[in-house]
Formats: sequence, structure tokens, C-alpha cells
Amino acid sequence: MAQTATIHTLQVELSDIDRNIYESLSLRVAQHPSEDMPRMVARVLAYCLLYEADLEFGRGLSNVEEPALWRRLPDGRIAHWVDVGHPSADRLHRASKAADKLSIVTHKELGQLQREAAKRAIHRADEIDVWRLPGALVSALAALTTRKSQWVVVHAEGGLMVTVDDASEPVEGVVERRTLWALSALPASHQR
Repeated sequence: MAQTATIHTLQVELSDIDRNIYESLSLRVAQHPSEDMPRMVARVLAYCLLYEADLEFGRGLSNVEEPALWRRLPDGRIAHWVDVGHPSADRLHRASKAADKLSIVTHKELGQLQREAAKRAIHRADEIDVWRLPGALVSALAALTTRKSQWVVVHAEGGLMVTVDDASEPVEGVVERRTLWALSALPASHQR
């Protein structure tokens, strides 16, 4: 018997101070049976960090032709394609050609993504944003988040602070951001 997705309902109070975005979000997030909790948390954080009107969750793991998140225009064009994790060089090349903007959000070491970027020329690699979430922050959020949770997310000057439900202490970390082209130029000692 095929397993079905687990639905998580998250109420998020988002304050992205750098971008002057203050939103109350009600999110229903489907966790694919093969998706672990840290990856699902990374998708939700990607949604918060890249929030814009009409951004939506794609079918991602259920349909490899769709990203984890995207914003489509009324005429069907893809305005913003967001992948989570370590997409292949071929996928990045195709997505960069298909979308006006491409972003990658990962909570793992950058070495694998750096190796993928070195495999082939990727269309507009100098315009692809790579956001690296702190692994410890993602793991802590994965442990605290239930199927019905409330998050307070504050993003300012690269710092990310998330409070889950009524926890007395927020989970904090620094989000690194660079382009894929800049990432591919980093020496191996800076991949973590």
C-alpha cells in the first residue's frame, strides 16, 4: 500500500526586517513519505526567507518536474523557481533557463552543491542565489515542530530567529547567502 503525505499546519508570524515584510501566514505543508523532517523544515524556512505574494509550494518530491517552491505568472511563466537541497547541475541549468529567477536553499554542507556546479556550465550561474541554513537550527526546529505548530520567524541582517509554539527560547542562527558562481569559486576549506 502506498504511503500518503503527512500534512503539517503551521501558523507563521513572519518579520523579514531587511525586506520590510511583516505577514501572518497560514501554511499547509505536505511532507512526502520519503522526505525527512529537516528537509520539510528547510522548505518552510525557504518559504519564509523568500516570501513574496503568490509564492507556493510545488509538488517537489512527488513530481520531479516541479521545484520545492515557485511563483508563477498569470501567463504560466515561472517568475521564481526555488529548489531545496542539492539539485543536480543539469536540473539547475534547465531551471535557470525556465525561470526568471532561481534560488537554492540548503541546510547541508555546500561541498556537494559546489561539486555539482563544477560539472558543467550552468545558465546564469552568477545570478542563482544560494541560501545556506544553519544545520543545527534546522535540526532543532525539526525536533520542536509538530503537525500543528506556531512559528514566529524574524530575519534581520542575515540572522534568523525562530520561536516554536510557546518555547521560552528561540532557535537562532546565521543564514549565508551567495551566488552559485561565487560558491563554485570557493576553496574546499570553505564548503562547510
